[in-house]
Amino acid sequence: PPEENERENGQEILLRLDGSIKGEIRKQALDHFNADGSEDFCFLLSTRAGGLGINLASADTVVIFDSDWNPQNDLQAQARAHRIGQKKQVNIYRLVTKGTVEEEIIERAKKKM
Repeated sequence: PPEENERENGQEILLRLDGSIKGEIRKQALDHFNADGSEDFCFLLSTRAGGLGINLASADTVVIFDSDWNPQNDLQAQARAHRIGQKKQVNIYRLVTKGTVEEEIIERAKKKM
């Protein structure tokens, strides 16, 4: 997995994927997170950097903290955990700060759906 990921006692505790992580390093991070027996507990993934086709079926919680103006991008982010092979209930949380542009994004997204 990428060197910039957090470690504790030599074990990964946090993986990150954004637009700066490419190719084989990206694949290694995903494989590491999804591996049987993986103790990774958090994978920070920007909605757009993840793109289509990413499988995070080992994740059972999705937290959206930066809602996209296009609601389809948020739905795709949620779907990454709802893949074939998912054995757990998936919980989705959306963080929205009252009185901010985030509220406007959510309201506009509802109208687009």
